[in-house]
Amino acid sequence: MQQVNITEFRNHLPKYLARTTAGETLEITSRGRIVARLAPPGGDSTRVDARQALEKLQSKCRIGDVISPIDEQWDAANDHS
Repeated sequence: MQQVNITEFRNHLPKYLARTTAGETLEITSRGRIVARLAPPGGDSTRVDARQALEKLQSKCRIGDVISPIDEQWDAANDHS
């Protein structure tokens, strides 16, 4: 992911929009701090990054379904373990 100063970004906006349209994600900076992220349309890049990280982990560990409810009843307020 390339970082681009906001002044540079503003001065060459069509060039950076074309790069983003081609699939690149850019981080816009002001005084060295990231102030925005410009990503291609079609989804949240955070979700894509998370999915890619999980795919890398699958070769090292077993990853199951962590979202779906389980059949076991559990009451956190009364759990004394």
